[in-house]
Amino acid sequence: MKAELIVRRGVFAVVFAGLLAGGTYAQSQDPTPQQQDIRNDKKDIRSDKKDLAKDRADRNADQRDINHDKRDLSKDRADRNADQRDIHHDRTDLNKDRVDRNKDLRDISHDRADLNKDRVDRNADQRDINHDKKDLSKDRKDRNQVQKDINKDKKDLHKDRKDLRHDKRGH
Repeated sequence: MKAELIVRRGVFAVVFAGLLAGGTYAQSQDPTPQQQDIRNDKKDIRSDKKDLAKDRADRNADQRDINHDKRDLSKDRADRNADQRDIHHDRTDLNKDRVDRNKDLRDISHDRADLNKDRVDRNADQRDINHDKKDLSKDRKDRNQVQKDINKDKKDLHKDRKDLRHDKRGH
């Protein structure tokens, strides 16, 4: 935009100089000042051409910079959009991980409760086993005592029968 302004000014300066030169030429009767004006005008024209060439070069460089900045801006936008997608995916993954963690924590809590119940059951079962062992020992003792009583009763019965037979025979 500045380049266009400079070019316009340069063109207006050349046109204005030409008008002045033309006006001076038309009014002047003296050939020497007229030749001096022509030389000055040609010098101004050469200077204006140089300025115009510099202005064009500046404009072209500015346009290259603009195009480069547009490419950079486009790449930056693409990078930003990719980063935004990554953030969205990370948030989604994080939420899923939180749900999984919460479920795992609930499962752990339930497992701990089950473990405690299982330990209570095991301890009760062990007490039952110990009690049953004592009962078994007592039952064996009782059985052995009863067996001794049976054996003694058999012996007594045998003696009583022997005594009976002996008594029946008369001895």
